[in-house]
Amino acid sequence: MRIDHHLSVLVHEQAQKYGDREALIYRDFGDSVWKSYTWNDFSNIVKVTSNAMLNLGVKMQENMGIFSQNSVQYLFTDFGAWGIRAVTVPFYATSSEEQIQFMIHDAKIRFLFVGEQDQYDKAHRVFSLCPTLERIIIFDNNVKKSEHDPNSIYFDEFLKLGENLPRQTEVEQLYDSATLDDVANILYTSGTTGNSKGVVLSQLQYFTALASNQRCVDVSDKDKVLNFLPYAHIFEKGFTLLSLSVGATLIVNTDPREVQKTMRETHPTSMCAVPRFWEKVLIGVREKIDNSSAFMRKIFENALAVGRKHNIEYVLKGKRPPLHLHLEYEMINRTIFSLVRKELGLTNPNIFPTAGAAVSPEVEEFVHSIGINMVVGYGLTESLATVTCDRSNQPVTIGSVGRPIDAIKIKISEEGEVMLKGDTIFKGYYNRDDLNREAFDSEGYFHTGDAGYINNGELFLKERIKDLFKTSNGKYIAPQMIESKMLVDKYIDQIAIIADQRKFVSALIVPDYRLLEDYAKIHNIEYSNREELCANKQIYDMMAERIDTLQQQLAHYEKIKRFTILPKHFTMETGELTNTLKMRRGVISTNYKEVIDKMYEE
Repeated sequence: MRIDHHLSVLVHEQAQKYGDREALIYRDFGDSVWKSYTWNDFSNIVKVTSNAMLNLGVKMQENMGIFSQNSVQYLFTDFGAWGIRAVTVPFYATSSEEQIQFMIHDAKIRFLFVGEQDQYDKAHRVFSLCPTLERIIIFDNNVKKSEHDPNSIYFDEFLKLGENLPRQTEVEQLYDSATLDDVANILYTSGTTGNSKGVVLSQLQYFTALASNQRCVDVSDKDKVLNFLPYAHIFEKGFTLLSLSVGATLIVNTDPREVQKTMRETHPTSMCAVPRFWEKVLIGVREKIDNSSAFMRKIFENALAVGRKHNIEYVLKGKRPPLHLHLEYEMINRTIFSLVRKELGLTNPNIFPTAGAAVSPEVEEFVHSIGINMVVGYGLTESLATVTCDRSNQPVTIGSVGRPIDAIKIKISEEGEVMLKGDTIFKGYYNRDDLNREAFDSEGYFHTGDAGYINNGELFLKERIKDLFKTSNGKYIAPQMIESKMLVDKYIDQIAIIADQRKFVSALIVPDYRLLEDYAKIHNIEYSNREELCANKQIYDMMAERIDTLQQQLAHYEKIKRFTILPKHFTMETGELTNTLKMRRGVISTNYKEVIDKMYEE
């Protein structure tokens, strides 16, 4: 990518360079067959999309909503909009009707692009409640429209408005007049409390972020990058654009539930993920090893020890391993670890950026030990993703979140808060002058809300300042740290730490019901429903023993003293999770007040 250019022309410039090389690998909605578009195809469809938008009546810097899972149509819409200097406003595909109504109203959206039946149904139901909304454009041709819906068209019909590029001269004039002050996106944060906030992201932020990340992230035009996280998430959106800017091929995964199947079918060399993905990989590998013979368990444990010594004690530290260790690792890598990676679909892995929550050191060590280059990083929507990340040419410490990219200045406030300044940092929230006054200090540094410190150039995070709990005994508890330690256990699917203004730490635990039922069957535990299973004393004792093992290194006041095993998941529908699956602790505390109070009874 010529980094002095606007996103409006990124795809077209890459088409001039790569032509008929594969750019996008995708499946149609509901289909099982993988197809592809070349860079020339990609460029041509984006031009048609830009022309269609002008004929639809889209204005320069107008806000347009995209309410969909990842899809090639989503990419065409993003780049088509940027081609006419319009703004895209991504909605998470799991957003509720209340959430999309708020965002449509707040951003004054006239045109809303939707993905599948669920998104269409929600958009259609709120249509009459949204005075600005004029038209719904549907990506999936399988969607059944309401009989009483004159306002919706399919994406294929929409593209016909741009056939033969009737407004291309005007589009190219817009390319020429584009500036880095243009707004590119408004991304609404999922919000663990209250309404979402619209983070305004400019072309300057993307310009700076892409240039800076290109200098420190080892992705190239040799990579096949799987898009797994939603495009509404700044981590995925930023990494997708970075990948396209260096000419990588994108694998567009539309259904996040099928990511592991997609990996085995398409063999990506890179993808960004949240720590929970790798926690589940670790749990899955452990389960297979636990079910193996004692001989095979011993072989694998030895292999992990060699992988850890080679990759973590030497390679990550920038040191050359001794020859005997290197030869032993190479043999294990070719035999044992290659089979583990093949099972995941990672036959030629390059880099795997991981961020979005705390990464357990145990998970990070495991992933590196088996020969997968996990690149841990830290960022926010407000910083257009990357603030810090691990570097291949500098020492990496397990537990850090890497080193700052060169576009950002970091300072640690007297209270220990991480503060940010630079051209990748947003200028403010959409329509929220009240919040903007509080978001920056007198020197223009942005308050991240995260506590941390820098050691030898690497950033270490401690906790979310607002999430820090204080027990009634005056001890401060970092719930996310404790939760990340517990989530490496195969029986724990979700966990919420309770401690604020309480005498001790307790927890609400959502188990992996399938594994719990298997355990009950093996141990002849009788139950008639999940409530009985979760309340069973044998189950509680088993879980207590596992928790005690996991929290051995915690201070006594950080240890979980009591817990309750819940018969149902925390969900977005109940308001307990955000669209990015972060816990809304206040809602959980309210919904489970009786359960929590019971754990503190004498």
